[in-house]
Amino acid sequence: DFVLWRLFYRIRCQIGLLAFLFHAVNMVGGQIRYSIPEEMKKGSVIGNVAQDLGLDLKRLRSGRARIVTGENIHYTELKTDKGILVVNERIDREQLCGDVTPCSFSFEVILENPMELHRITVEVLDINDHAPVFPNKDTPIRLEISESAVVGVQFPLQSAEDLDVGQNALQDYVLSPNEHFILKQHANPDGSKYGEMVLQKPLDRERHPHLSLKLIAVDGGTPQRSGTVNIDVTVLDVNDNVPVFNQSVYKASVMENTTKGTSIITVNATDADSGLNGVITYSLSKMRGNAVNVFSIDENTGTVSVSGQIDYEKDRKYEVRVEAKDQGGLTGTSKITLDVFDVNDNAPIINIMSFSSPVSEDARPGTTVAILNIKDADSEKNGQINCSIDRKLPFKIESSLTNYYNLITDQHFDRESVSEYNITITATDLGSPPLFSSTKLHLKISDVNDNAPIFNKNSYSAFITENNSPGTSIFAVSARDSDWNQNARVSYLLEDTQVSGSPISTYVSLNSETGVLSAVRSFDYEQIKRLQLVVKAQDGGSPPLSSNVTVNVLIQDQNDNPPQVLYPVQTGGSLVGEMVPRSVDVGYLVTKVVAVDVDSGQNAWLSYKLQKATDRALFEVGLQNGEIRTIRQVTDKDAVKQRLTVIVEDNGQPSRSATVIVNVAVADSFPEVLSEFTDFSQDKEYNDNLTFYLVLALAVVSFLFITCLVVIISVKIYRWRQSRVMYHSNLPVIPYYPPRYSDTLGTGTLQHVYNYEVCRTTDSRKSDRKFGGAGSQNVLIMDPSSTGTMQRIRSEKSILDEPDSPLEVS
Repeated sequence: DFVLWRLFYRIRCQIGLLAFLFHAVNMVGGQIRYSIPEEMKKGSVIGNVAQDLGLDLKRLRSGRARIVTGENIHYTELKTDKGILVVNERIDREQLCGDVTPCSFSFEVILENPMELHRITVEVLDINDHAPVFPNKDTPIRLEISESAVVGVQFPLQSAEDLDVGQNALQDYVLSPNEHFILKQHANPDGSKYGEMVLQKPLDRERHPHLSLKLIAVDGGTPQRSGTVNIDVTVLDVNDNVPVFNQSVYKASVMENTTKGTSIITVNATDADSGLNGVITYSLSKMRGNAVNVFSIDENTGTVSVSGQIDYEKDRKYEVRVEAKDQGGLTGTSKITLDVFDVNDNAPIINIMSFSSPVSEDARPGTTVAILNIKDADSEKNGQINCSIDRKLPFKIESSLTNYYNLITDQHFDRESVSEYNITITATDLGSPPLFSSTKLHLKISDVNDNAPIFNKNSYSAFITENNSPGTSIFAVSARDSDWNQNARVSYLLEDTQVSGSPISTYVSLNSETGVLSAVRSFDYEQIKRLQLVVKAQDGGSPPLSSNVTVNVLIQDQNDNPPQVLYPVQTGGSLVGEMVPRSVDVGYLVTKVVAVDVDSGQNAWLSYKLQKATDRALFEVGLQNGEIRTIRQVTDKDAVKQRLTVIVEDNGQPSRSATVIVNVAVADSFPEVLSEFTDFSQDKEYNDNLTFYLVLALAVVSFLFITCLVVIISVKIYRWRQSRVMYHSNLPVIPYYPPRYSDTLGTGTLQHVYNYEVCRTTDSRKSDRKFGGAGSQNVLIMDPSSTGTMQRIRSEKSILDEPDSPLEVS
């Protein structure tokens, strides 16, 4: 009862009221702090994050607020619908922090759109959930004490361990009541306590050879907890001197990662006894942590060596208790303090907290792409980190919160130049030698419609042959857009222009997808030779971009028109003849066949050939100019009536042709050939049906009779007038040519103007003739409906009135 009463009394004196501050918040620079007790139930509220950070619930939801932590266990959970932070997993302060106080853990809350980073620190308060525990509590502490031990001799006892801290940690030791021993308590520099049994009354082995005691360790929590271990004391005889160390505290240092077997320090103790009672053996007893597993001591020499792995990141300082025990069971103690020096044996660890990919190519410099958490478990310079990337990349690294780095853009992007980036982030510590680690980010650049379609030429020329079929493909335009996907999808449009007053769409059509230009109608080169249209290329961006190009469609000629004979004029009711005097020289120009072809190019190049002739040895036709000339002297044997068939051909493929019949009368005067011309019509239709000639014969004879009368009367009147005017002069007859008798398109060879010079003396009526340009010729027109033959004479008056001036006739 006395023991229990004493325990409760001490507990009441040490119990304090534990105030748990669930909603007390310290918020400095985006950081808030909460305090909670350990072992709270899952779902328990820690604090109102939204209120403490000054955020509304909509922002938490729109920013997809989430908790990021480098720990494997997520102790907390953020309820974004309520804005509160709750317990997610059971929190054991002893497991989390051990004996470190205060105990806390931190994590970050990340929001997006825009990105925000807030740090939350949760301090875990200890509760008395662990009782003091002695090592090997089921095995009693066995002490062998000589009966000669003097009063005041101290016997160190095992220390109990209490995982709790502060008031809840071990506070007191209680020794069961006995008449020989009392308990003295001592405190280590770190605040932990241990007990020693002090002999207050000499032992008498003969009365009490064995003593059984209990050592109770009591903490200061509420409710109070305790641990007990049995002490078995064996009383020995005689040995009355305790081993004594030469130092009460030994200090040494050791580098982490020191190899096993390395000697650190040697302790020394002496015993005044002699013989076996003076023989000392050394041992290490556990004080804190796992030092006994890391170090060992030679029981004979007292040399302390490394026997395990020393890791600065786990334990930076070791304290071990060394005992010297003689053969009589007396023990002397001392303490060894070992400081661990750090070695740069940990490379930085890179964790990607957030990464945004792809990034729009119009993102401004300074846009955050990724948030990184980089930690190094080493200390001081070995734990200081330098984060870097390739300087050639348009990015830079900036530090934000502790151990947090932001990857931000440093330049404007151009997806058409670089569409993606492989970013290697390297974290290097400042140790010697330095250690580093790296990670790679693959960032894609999304497209913005910032490039208009581009044609490969400023203008195009296309060709199509006339008489094409409607729907024939003419040309295909093509534009490229260096953007991507929909922004690079090009469609083609035909601008609304006019051609000869009609919309361009009535001539051609354009496929909006392929850019193929097709004919809507059949073209005629003789009507239209060229089309000029504007094609617009437009991409599928928003807003769309476009560019224009001019397309010139040139119509190519086909040989679809035969030559047209302009002269001599072929009429169905008249016979046109040319008269050649018998006295002409070789090469005399009889007449010229004039023809044109409305086609162009070589399709309009004309050639003239003599197809049929009454006498092929008398005339020839110029191949290029169509001039009919004599090739020999005319004789009396040559027939008066000469019929020439001239064929005019173009140079097309295949060629086209036209035929003209030229009637030539070889005679010196009109009466000489008058009778011959009556047969021309018969020759012309000689091959016709005989029945037709018999029916027509009577009408022709009657018509010729009347015509001859008219001709004779006209000739008589003409000669009478000529005899009076020119006194039967032998002046040549000036030929008649149609007005502007020429090739209007420049394909014929007959000159536009023929000049004639007539000269005579004042004393003679006869004149010498001088021809300029083409030779003179007579035109004989016979028409069955006429009453005679008329010779066309121009400028007759000027010849008589101006004998000394030249005459120009066109």
